[in-house]
Amino acid sequence: MNDVDVIVVGGGAAGLATAVFAARAAPGLRIRVLDGARRVGAKILVSGGSRCNVTNRVVTERDFWGGPSRLVARVLRAFPADRAARFFEELGVPLHDEEDGKLFPDSNSARTVLDALLSETDRRGVTVETEARVVSIRHDGEEFVVESANGRTLTARAAVLATGGRSLPKSGSDGFGYRLAAGFGHSCVPTTPALAPLVLRGSTHAALAGVSHPAALTLRAEDKTLVRLEGALLWTHFGVSGPVVLNLSRHWHRTVLDGHAADVRLSLLPAESFDSIERRLLDETTSRPRAQIATVLGGWLPHAVAGAWLARVALDRETTMAHLSRDDRRRLAHALLDSPLEVEDSRGYSYAEVTAGGVPLDEIDTATMESRRRRGLYLTGEILDVDGRLGGFNFQWAWSSGWVAGHALARALEAGR
Repeated sequence: MNDVDVIVVGGGAAGLATAVFAARAAPGLRIRVLDGARRVGAKILVSGGSRCNVTNRVVTERDFWGGPSRLVARVLRAFPADRAARFFEELGVPLHDEEDGKLFPDSNSARTVLDALLSETDRRGVTVETEARVVSIRHDGEEFVVESANGRTLTARAAVLATGGRSLPKSGSDGFGYRLAAGFGHSCVPTTPALAPLVLRGSTHAALAGVSHPAALTLRAEDKTLVRLEGALLWTHFGVSGPVVLNLSRHWHRTVLDGHAADVRLSLLPAESFDSIERRLLDETTSRPRAQIATVLGGWLPHAVAGAWLARVALDRETTMAHLSRDDRRRLAHALLDSPLEVEDSRGYSYAEVTAGGVPLDEIDTATMESRRRRGLYLTGEILDVDGRLGGFNFQWAWSSGWVAGHALARALEAGR
C-alpha cells in the first residue's frame, strides 16, 4: 500500500487549489500537501497589498506571456474566471470589482482567502504538512517516492509539482522545483523576475518619489519596437514602479537575457501625439499668452513632473506661452512623448510578484496538466512557463491549472483503483 494516493509538493495557491479540486472530484483520495515553510500561503497573504487580487472579471490568453497562447487558453477555458469567483463565494469569500476588473474579497483581507482554502482542505480530508521541505522525488516502479528534509519518506500513486518559481524567496520559492522537474526529464525556459519594480540610473526619480500619473512605456531593441504598454507609473526613491512598470519588467529582463540592449522610452501623455500636443500648446498660447509654461504643464501633469521635464529641456519655468519659441515648443512636445528611461536593473526576485520562464507548456498535456515525461506526475501554477500581467491573472492561472490537474488525477486514480 502507498502511504497516500497523491502528494502535492508546495502549499501555495496552485498546490492548495489542486488538492482541493482533486478531493472534491474524488472524495476517497488520500491527499497530502507538503510545504517547507512554517506556515503555508505566504504569497497569498502579501499579494495585492495584503488584500489578495483573487482574479479578474475578464481573463483571456492575451493577458499572459510565456507559453503558447493556444495552450494557455485551453487551461483557462476549463476553469474560467467566473467559475473561480463562484468557487470562492461557495467557500464564503464573496468578491467585488475594483479598477480594471480586479476582483478582491469583500473583507479586503488576503487572510480570508487563505483561511477559506485551508478550511476546505481540512473539510475534504486533505492533510497539509508544514516544515516538510521536499529534497527529492523519484518514480520507483509503480509509485512515487518523496523524501523530505525532516527525514521522512512517503510513497504515492501520483505527485504534483506546485512549487512556484523564484519570486519572493522569503516565502520559500527558491526554484528548487525546477530541479525536481528536471529529474523526470523536463527542461526549463531560463527564468527572470517579472512584475518587479525597475531601478533607474541618475537622480531625477528621487525628487519625484511618491508621484503617480498615467504613462506609456515602449521597449525597443535592435531598432524594433517589442512592446508598448500603458498604465499608472509611480516614481520611487530607487526608480519606478506602478502597474505599467511591473508589466514591462518581464519584457525588459527577457530582452537583456537574450543579449540585446533594451531601450525603454517614456510617454508622459500616452493619449497624445506630437501633433495634438503642439496644437494644445498653440491653443494655450492663443488663449493664455501671459500664462507661464509651468502653469500650463501643471494642468496636464503633476506639478513636480512638469517642473522636472521643463528642466530636462532647459526651459525656464517662468517662460510665458507668448515667449515660447517654435523650437522650444517642439523640443518640449518630443520630451513629453518620448524620453529615455535609463533602466539599470529591476529589484529582482525579492520584489518580483512572479517568475517568467519555467517548465515549457509543450512538455505538459494541458488537457490534464500531466507531464509528458512521467505518467502520474502533474505540474501546476508558477513552475510552468506562464506569467500574467498585473491584475489577478497569475492567481487565475493557479486556480485554472489546479482545477485541470485535480480533476484529471482524480479520474486517473479512480479508474486505476
